[in-house]
Amino acid sequence: MPELPEVEIVKESLKTILDLPQAIKEVRFLRKNIRNILPTDKQEALVGETVLRLERRAKYILFETENFYLISHLGMTGNWRLNGQDEKHDHVQIEFDSGDTLIFQDPRRFGVFDVIAKQDLAKDKRFTLLGPEPFEPRFNFKYLHQLSRKKKVPIKTFIMDQRVVVGVGNIYAVEVLHDIGLSPLVQAGRVSEEKYKAMVEQIRKTLKRAIKKGGSSIKDFKQAEGKSGNYQAEFKVYGRKGEACRKCGTKIKVKVMSGRSTFWCVKCQK
Repeated sequence: MPELPEVEIVKESLKTILDLPQAIKEVRFLRKNIRNILPTDKQEALVGETVLRLERRAKYILFETENFYLISHLGMTGNWRLNGQDEKHDHVQIEFDSGDTLIFQDPRRFGVFDVIAKQDLAKDKRFTLLGPEPFEPRFNFKYLHQLSRKKKVPIKTFIMDQRVVVGVGNIYAVEVLHDIGLSPLVQAGRVSEEKYKAMVEQIRKTLKRAIKKGGSSIKDFKQAEGKSGNYQAEFKVYGRKGEACRKCGTKIKVKVMSGRSTFWCVKCQK
C-alpha cells in the first residue's frame, strides 16, 4: 500500500503534469467494481468546478475546487496518470475543459473517492481523529513520550497508529526502528525520551529520503508520470527475511504483527 512518501510524490507529480487551475468538464466512473463509486449527484456537483490546487492530508490527496474537495485515497494499488489510451483496470476519468483527462487506475480496486463541501472538511471524521503530520513542529519527542506513557502496545504498532502520527506505514516504521536500534516488540510506554528524540529525527530523515528517491515501488506503485520509485533499493530490513543484516550479519527475522509483516535484527535492535 502506498505510504506517505508515495502519496506525497503522486500529489507533487500531479501538480507538475496538471496545468492548474483547470475547469472540470466531466467525471466518469468506468467500472462498478471499485471500492466505492461517487453517487451521481456528487459527480455532477464537480462539473463546472475549477480545480485550484492539490493538497495532501495523511494518505489522502485533496483536489480543491471553489466549493468542494474531491478526496482521493490510492488504496493498495491505485495511481493517477494524465491522458493516454484506455488500459485495463482504469476506473475513473476526470475530463477538463482544456482537453486533458486525468485517469485513475486501480488493479485491486481499493481506491476511495468522495466529494465534500469545503466547510465540512474540518469536521469530517476521516480527518478529525488524525494525529499530526510528521514534519509538523508539534510532532516532537516530548509529544510522543507523553502520549506513550502506560501504553503497552508494541512501539511499531504505536507509531503506525494514525491517531498518533500520520503516514508512518509498515515499510518506514520497520526501517526507522532498525536505524535507531530499537526492537519493534518493545512496549511503547517503556521507550525512553532519548529514544523518542532519535525516532522523530529518523522518521523525518527516512521519509524525506524516500520522497527524494521517488518512493518505494513494490508491486504497482508509480508516479503520475509513470516512473517507478527507487527507495526500495535502500531497504535495510523490510522484505529481507533470512538475509544478513547490513550492520552485523545476523539473519533478519520476520513476525506478523497486527496483520503486517515486521522485519528486524535481533542483535542490532534490543
